Amino acid sequence: MTRLSADICRFPSTLWRAVQALGIAPSAILRQAGLPFGAFLDSATPLSTPQYFAIWKAIEALANDQNLAMHIVEKADRTGHQPGFIAGLYASSFRDAVNRLLHLRAMSSEQLWTREEHGRWTIGRSWIYATEAEPALSIDLTFILLVELGRRGSGQPIKPVKIEYARSPQPSARLEAFYGCPIHFNAPQNAITFHTVDLDIAFPRYSPEFLELVTQSLKAAVEELKDCGSLCDHVKSVMKHEMMKGRPEIAHVASELGMGVRTLQRRITDEGTSYRALLIQARRELGLQLVINPDLDIDYITSMLGYQDAASFYRAFKEWEGMSPGEWRAHHSLANVALDGEPALQP
Repeated sequence: MTRLSADICRFPSTLWRAVQALGIAPSAILRQAGLPFGAFLDSATPLSTPQYFAIWKAIEALANDQNLAMHIVEKADRTGHQPGFIAGLYASSFRDAVNRLLHLRAMSSEQLWTREEHGRWTIGRSWIYATEAEPALSIDLTFILLVELGRRGSGQPIKPVKIEYARSPQPSARLEAFYGCPIHFNAPQNAITFHTVDLDIAFPRYSPEFLELVTQSLKAAVEELKDCGSLCDHVKSVMKHEMMKGRPEIAHVASELGMGVRTLQRRITDEGTSYRALLIQARRELGLQLVINPDLDIDYITSMLGYQDAASFYRAFKEWEGMSPGEWRAHHSLANVALDGEPALQP
């Protein structure tokens, strides 16, 4: 298993759209999770595993619905699935589709693993940097999408052999009916098992040309995610979070990154910049993310970013963008912001 130098997760825009379609506001989710609204506006910004889990736990708490994963998949049929799922539908077989997913996950904190023996094939997921159990909603959604991928791609009523959940029993008649197989709770792992013969059922929509097109796009997204893994990007991400709490001091940032102040300063210097320069960049990026939200008052944003008064913020903003915050906001509405560049492809 490849170990990353940094904890990198992303919450795709396609999932945000599906959750929104269920009537759960991203602002409420992020408030519940204790994260800044910028995590929604710029989902290309890497999240840590605890932050990623916090989003799922917040959705669970706000929805309070044991069948929520099923509902998310249903909404995604209308709002658009993740490109990896779409690409899988045009793979040559179920095995080919899953292998492509394994390859795409190779450079993230999420690690999919497989085991094939005695005519059965098992896939599970682990998290390199997890310090707590993966939220149930995240696990359910992954397993449901795997089953849907096999069924839709093959056109056959593929059923898992068994489902293993490490969590305590949470019976759901609808989920059991969907899987069509036993669900084992309090298991040693979270895993889903299929008959090996189901892996090699040919997918009738197999299209090498379409796969190449989507695969290139996905590879570019993975490379972008890897690029986001630099220390400076992570420092800026933490700075933004700390600004929202009113304390972007270097001691707090260093603590969040699990290192001492001198170590952080040395590593920032090694990357050819300074803490002050990164703070200026982070303040600008967060400022743009906040200004684009019409529900936020400029005075509130001024205070959030640590400026002494509105006049100071206006001067800084004009230096950034060549226009006032109000003028810039008029040209950029939330409806026109691409969350992370993922296409809203439909199966």
